[in-house]
Amino acid sequence: MQKILLNTQEPPLIIDSHAHIVVPPESYKFMAELVANRANPKLKSSGSVPDASVRTAAESILKIMDAVGTDIQFLSPRPYMQMHSIKPAMVPALWTRHTNDLVHRTVQMFPTRFRGVAGLPQYRDESPANCIEELRFRVTEQGFIGCLLNPDPTEGDGPPPPGLGDEFWFPLYEELCRLDVPALIHSAGSCQPRESYTLKFINEESIGILSVIQEGLLKTFPKLKLIFPHGGGAIPYQMGRFRAWSIRNGGTYFDDDLKKLHFDTTTYDKNALELLLKTVGVDRVLFATEKPGTGSARDPASGRDIDDLKPVIESIEFLGEQDRRDIFECNCTRLYSRFRKD
Repeated sequence: MQKILLNTQEPPLIIDSHAHIVVPPESYKFMAELVANRANPKLKSSGSVPDASVRTAAESILKIMDAVGTDIQFLSPRPYMQMHSIKPAMVPALWTRHTNDLVHRTVQMFPTRFRGVAGLPQYRDESPANCIEELRFRVTEQGFIGCLLNPDPTEGDGPPPPGLGDEFWFPLYEELCRLDVPALIHSAGSCQPRESYTLKFINEESIGILSVIQEGLLKTFPKLKLIFPHGGGAIPYQMGRFRAWSIRNGGTYFDDDLKKLHFDTTTYDKNALELLLKTVGVDRVLFATEKPGTGSARDPASGRDIDDLKPVIESIEFLGEQDRRDIFECNCTRLYSRFRKD
């Protein structure tokens, strides 16, 4: 009798590596007071939100996750609300503490479904060294596994800091390497009338990638883990131009440098995702939806939300079973060394 071999491999975990908290009503009240009073001494606390409100907000996310088959989300503060440009520096510092506290409490309530990614108290063009204490506390004391990094905390309200390849950022990079946590490069708001919120992302990601490669940042910090979300901005779409630039300037081949970075799937378009995967390689792309968020709109063609990306990944014909497993789970768990399944 012929022996039948059964495939007993469990299906991959569906890890959404890029997601943001739903902010409870009490947080909006604290935000308004914080900005209106410019963080005067009476407000030097992180605000108060009842457990019931935190739970209600988290359960609204869980309902969405269950509907689309997401097992775990990596939660971070909502970027456009980080207030990095609001004066004085105490405003973003207190707000960052408040939102990181919300993330931590959410993870504590639902430890099998969420992991924490910290916001940083960046402030306009000040050195990111002021973020190290908050980052270290969240990672070492509360189990956060990564952080957001805003390449332009002025939010368009003044000249931005130097590019991500500049020494300006080195104190933070040193701490990221010491803690072995990735940074998700995510811009926040935009004060420029000709640059929308979404366009700001694309512009800053594109500028950031070029700065990192042009300055040879990963030669200085070979263990630095940087993730450029939203498919890496405009870079994969304009590869021919950047290849030519690297050749003309006698540098290393642009493709090789690009494949030292990491990217995620929040482009919300199958053609764009296929181009990204072919350009940077399956091993450099993390599954992510940022759901609920910008992509949470019903697509009349498919009948699903545009940010319901699991079926899109599954429909890409050139991906094999292991490729899909890597995108949904393994690439993420390899990169986030502090991630634990249990």
